[in-house]
Amino acid sequence: MSHLERDLEYAPIRSFLAALSAHRRLIRTDPIGSGLSRSRRATPSALAPHVDALTAVLDDAGAERTTVLAGSSGCPVAIAFAARHPDRVERLILCGSYIDGSAIASASDRGALMEVVSRSWGVSARLMCEIFFPDATPEEQRAYLRHQRTVGSPDTAAAALAAVYAFDARAEAAAVRAPTLVLHRRGDRAIPLALGVETANTLAHARLAIVDGTAHHPWHGDSAAIVREVLAFDGVEPGLLTEATASSEPVRAAHPGPLSEREREVLLLVAQGRTDTEIAAELHLSPHTVHRHIANVRSKLGVPTRSAAAAWAAVNLT
Repeated sequence: MSHLERDLEYAPIRSFLAALSAHRRLIRTDPIGSGLSRSRRATPSALAPHVDALTAVLDDAGAERTTVLAGSSGCPVAIAFAARHPDRVERLILCGSYIDGSAIASASDRGALMEVVSRSWGVSARLMCEIFFPDATPEEQRAYLRHQRTVGSPDTAAAALAAVYAFDARAEAAAVRAPTLVLHRRGDRAIPLALGVETANTLAHARLAIVDGTAHHPWHGDSAAIVREVLAFDGVEPGLLTEATASSEPVRAAHPGPLSEREREVLLLVAQGRTDTEIAAELHLSPHTVHRHIANVRSKLGVPTRSAAAAWAAVNLT
């Protein structure tokens, strides 16, 4: 499960996204049935509706060709998308991946976990933490559980888990032609390393990178190592990585100059993904004036790109 807005309130996710968006335009989606895409529809167990939703988001964002970064149950969706739309995928990066959800655990274990999730969200959330983030400190565990409670309900979680086990991208995998990086932590308890190895062996143009650690989600544990692998595969030179990216800490200016009220207004709209023209229309300014405000903001914050400024805003102004 995810929630595009509430995820930013959870420090590990916020830091992870900030490190990526300091170097790349970052477009995120909530899967159908989760977060802002929940409405009244449960998470579909077939891949096709998720591929259609991802296609619609990229169309709306004007992203004709992109690197697709997916994690966990997003990986079969990403594989199916890359198979259906090979012309739109520059690269494919899969974290904690699997091809066939039925291979994650035995049928009896899958049924038992779904039963626990359906009956007791409190118990199952703690169990999930032990599986997904086993090395969490007590404080990290409490933060993880708080986040889980804010992004979903027992019904949402049960539907999402059913989809995790139902996803099967074996038929699509043979059609994937994009260069692929398969990242997997050695001690992942949620999705065993063997399934990541299977993913890499199944995709024709895949390379496997095994990272030390036990956390399943890329933003937990040594997230900086994941960020470095992701950005290096996507063409960012190691010497260009920001200090925040290297340490996986939130993007913050060391000594930011004071932002004017107008600069803060513009920056918040930039963080929402607005273009200069859209910001100009909303604030009754010329696009040239908006461009100048953004340049001033970047200078004051000491960040190299528009996306880095947006990442700073997500951490410091929301």
